[in-house]
Amino acid sequence: MFRRLFVIGLMLFSFQGFAQQMVLQGFWWDYWNTNYPNEWSNYLADLAPRLQQMGISDVWVPPNIKNGNQGDGYAPFDDYDLGDKYQKTILRTRSGDKDELLRMVAVLHANGIGVVQDIVLNHLDDAGSASGAGGQDPAAWDDNVTNRYKNFRFSCFATPATDESASDYLSRKGRFSKNWQNFHPTPADNSVTGDWNVVLFGPDISYVDGAYGQSSNAIYNPLQDSGYMRTNTRQWCVWYKKQMGFDGGRWDAVKNYPYWAVEDFLYNLQHNAGWATGGDAMFNVGEWVGSASDEDTYETNVNNREGTFDFALRDGIYQMVSGGGSFDIGTIPGFQQNNRFITIGSQLIYRTCPFVNSHDSFRPQLDANGNITGWNTSSELIPHIDPSDVRLSAAYAIAFAVDGNPVVFFEDLFDVESTGKRFSHLPTNAADLPIRSDIANLIWCHQHLNFKGGAYKVRYQATDHLVIERSGKAVIGINDNYTAWQNNYVLTDFAPGTQLKDYSGANGTSVLTVDGSGGFNINTPPCNGTAAQGRKGYSVWAPVSAATGFSLPAYSTTQEWDMADDLGDSHASSLGQGGALPANSTACRIVGNIFASAGSPVTVNVYPTDTTQNVTVELLKNNVVVYTLQGTGFLSGNYTATDTSWYTAVIKNTSAANHTQEVYVKLNYNAPVVASTLRHPSPGNIACADILTNAGTQQPVKNKGSVYPNPAPANGIHLVLSSGEEKNISIHIYNTLGQPVYYENINVYRGSTDKQIIFPQPPAAGLYVLSVPELGINIRFIVEK
Repeated sequence: MFRRLFVIGLMLFSFQGFAQQMVLQGFWWDYWNTNYPNEWSNYLADLAPRLQQMGISDVWVPPNIKNGNQGDGYAPFDDYDLGDKYQKTILRTRSGDKDELLRMVAVLHANGIGVVQDIVLNHLDDAGSASGAGGQDPAAWDDNVTNRYKNFRFSCFATPATDESASDYLSRKGRFSKNWQNFHPTPADNSVTGDWNVVLFGPDISYVDGAYGQSSNAIYNPLQDSGYMRTNTRQWCVWYKKQMGFDGGRWDAVKNYPYWAVEDFLYNLQHNAGWATGGDAMFNVGEWVGSASDEDTYETNVNNREGTFDFALRDGIYQMVSGGGSFDIGTIPGFQQNNRFITIGSQLIYRTCPFVNSHDSFRPQLDANGNITGWNTSSELIPHIDPSDVRLSAAYAIAFAVDGNPVVFFEDLFDVESTGKRFSHLPTNAADLPIRSDIANLIWCHQHLNFKGGAYKVRYQATDHLVIERSGKAVIGINDNYTAWQNNYVLTDFAPGTQLKDYSGANGTSVLTVDGSGGFNINTPPCNGTAAQGRKGYSVWAPVSAATGFSLPAYSTTQEWDMADDLGDSHASSLGQGGALPANSTACRIVGNIFASAGSPVTVNVYPTDTTQNVTVELLKNNVVVYTLQGTGFLSGNYTATDTSWYTAVIKNTSAANHTQEVYVKLNYNAPVVASTLRHPSPGNIACADILTNAGTQQPVKNKGSVYPNPAPANGIHLVLSSGEEKNISIHIYNTLGQPVYYENINVYRGSTDKQIIFPQPPAAGLYVLSVPELGINIRFIVEK
């Protein structure tokens, strides 16, 4: 009884409503798709319309800064490499290149979906060149884990990688270089024990003021100041939010570095990030594993600037699932954190995140097709909940009904475990990537019935039946019994005479009427799937006349590029972006690429550090200038996109008499709702020499190719080639197994060639690769039937 009174008592203040957030973790552990190799950003961009239709309001995206081994993001190497630098002999991250990453953000925004960026600040990894050369500092204090590999030097526009030698690596001048004194153990912070100092995943960062110094063997070896790691990480967080335009953060392993450092970084993102300032309502959640009181204390320590995943509640959910019906489900409310929201004015903002699974709890063993054959339990942070378990739906009904911003795990919403297409499906194909209908229904109910618009009240608690009301919005029943329906009388805040129906569909078309005391008999099905529509262990009752017009309004994206010599990369295998404006030259610098929707405005802002110098910024489409903005000081202008296409921003000195300077370029634009990334591949490296003026001045032609239509019909395609010279070429088409399905030799001329290819035999539906080795062109396309 005490527990029930305590939970209800929490909600006795004046209630003004919550934000209605529903977060999808947009990846699984070791995520991969052969149609999107090292292009997860494109995968999520193409999935976005389906997520919008389901009511997903935010997507938690994986870490996307450069890892030395192109891994899944949790072994970061260079904070300022978002897939635009050629380092470790690779350009892309697992998420793709930088242009594709920024497009993903914009496409999600066009679908009304916020981007929650996974941020890893506890450690770095893989110091050294591709072979490790230059990474080791013999003077470093040994942590008995990393073998003194603590020299971190990065490529940049001024010093691209020329080879993989130690001397080349140690000469690189990329922003935020790091030395052994920046990691535990350091003279100012010499312990390697305790949560803050333990070395777990690579050199462990120290954020104390005294953690600074110089390398004993680096060639580029600038002095560091007190507070070096904290100051530069703070600056990086702000740069990251401005560059990407993300909306919130998921902060990895916050238990393993000081709460005062976390609070610093959060404060600056919320209040000191200029135009990108997120405010106190900015979504932030930390991965802090512990008890409810531990998590409450952590949130207090960071001044409630972020919440935590409710691991305590998840423990109760796991006990319910693993109990096989013997668990007392009525005890669930007592597992929750107490510190679950903050108040901003009259608005209540959730901080805590109820969840069922995550990539850290879900480590399956897979067969060649990606189907689950077992579990790597030793690598799981907490025990997994199998998505095929009959109580998965009841688990999510709990997570959605209680306070907090619920987080849905990718594999719990989408069935990739039994289709044989984990690695080969198209995210746009509902048959290839089916949803679990119970979880989709619960998302619909949470969003359309506005669960979080009503106060949280526990109405009934028994061994097999838990009933939670979101006051005036919905009454949710959860039943963990495998065979028996649960029917109990509950009081509600609905007015007498209100007609209620079960929006889960488990009770069919039954309509119940609230009696004169404000109560009704709630009927919740068992977990065995015998209820209408196969619903398992939950019911959702709300007025027959409930407004169900939930929608996610589209919004534009703003991203800012810092044009400086210690950022970007001038290597021919990089994207060729970045660099300060050069002295005594009108040579252009490539800012970056945006993917804008036809008919939508593009706003261009330029912030020079020297307001007396005249500069010119241009927007290009297909390397042809379509818009020019020129002048001194702060510049602002607008252009309307003529096509749904990639647009390239470039900047240069208007006069060769100008000296060098750092410049900031900010673009605001609208991406299309449907990205069709397979039809619109990344522009890749663009050289200033390829740019044509408005007058069409002839410049060298770059080898490029595209296929249309894409997806293609079974009878054939058109291949469009741009070649810089006349030559004989060979056209090869391969399936995903690398088997040839088409070959032809043709002659091409300088300029553009449109070649129709008719398949001698209609190929099977699926992904194909067209290769022109003489031009260095590889094009992916899809055949549909």
